[in-house]
Amino acid sequence: MGSGHLVAVFGAYGHTGRFVVAELAARGFVPVLSGRNAPALEKLAGRHGWEARVASAEDPASLDRALAGTAAVVNCAGPFASTTGPVIEAALRARVPYLDVAAELEANLDTFAHYRERARDEKAVIVPAMAFFGGLGDLLVTAAMGDWTEADEAHIAYALSDWHPTAGTRLSGAVSRERRGAHRLRYTGGRWERRSDAAPALEWAFPEPVGRRPVIGEFTMADVVTVPQHLSIPDVTTYMTTEAVRDLAAPHTPAPAATDESGRSGQTFLVDAVVRSGGAERRATAAGRDIYAVTAPLVAEAVDRVLTGRTRTTGVASAGKIFDAPDFLRALTPTITFTLTPPRQSHPHSHP
Repeated sequence: MGSGHLVAVFGAYGHTGRFVVAELAARGFVPVLSGRNAPALEKLAGRHGWEARVASAEDPASLDRALAGTAAVVNCAGPFASTTGPVIEAALRARVPYLDVAAELEANLDTFAHYRERARDEKAVIVPAMAFFGGLGDLLVTAAMGDWTEADEAHIAYALSDWHPTAGTRLSGAVSRERRGAHRLRYTGGRWERRSDAAPALEWAFPEPVGRRPVIGEFTMADVVTVPQHLSIPDVTTYMTTEAVRDLAAPHTPAPAATDESGRSGQTFLVDAVVRSGGAERRATAAGRDIYAVTAPLVAEAVDRVLTGRTRTTGVASAGKIFDAPDFLRALTPTITFTLTPPRQSHPHSHP
């Protein structure tokens, strides 16, 4: 476990950041709290006796001070379009692994594009989107692939009981929309398309107890960035239950409300990943509670594996590329229920 390693958490006082800090501490790491909001940092640090280091993405020297003496840094501060570059640069200067929980497509694309060669040359470890969106779907698709070296298509469908977005989610979404304009993104034929038509309304047959549910197709999430970075799959599509999309879009949907002492909400989720090649289909699913809270064990497990050398590569790497996907997912029990379904025949281009 953590063995007392110092791990910097940038954006430690945010909704997801607080879960990450608590999870790291529970695993034996010593969180070093960082961010621009000094009062919020001091309040959180004082409650637990941790160290607070004020820093901002616009001040490289402050980031260097925040990372001094740490073994790794986890970036939880959105909008990530503004923070990934500066915090990655600080991690490279400090020669420590960088992980983030970014769900912003553009920020993740930028990380792979801008740092791939440099991180490889410096044998640095940079793991973007090590979160519910991006990391979990990537791990599921990788686990479902098994011994396949390529596939025709991958589908990742999300069933959320509801979606009460945090202020950070709303802000990140606004930044992404500003960068994207009136278009939406889709990955097909091995390339990105900018589309202006409406995303399709479909149905998806989730495993029980969820069952068949209406979904918005081509609801492109961070998994569509992470999966093709290391798997030979030319078509990657994500889907979201229609009710969750409505919650997210409604301006007055409240933020998540805690229903237990840990701060988790009552929201439940099921993620269904289906990979198809020719007439064969493979499937992996994960179920759990609270998409924000579950990011904490995902990124904390990743930190643990990076610092103990249980990795498969260096450079900028998706979760499924750098970790043993089935082993990683099983290690999250009982927080996440992970299931691999036996292969079956499928109809090409059909939806479950």
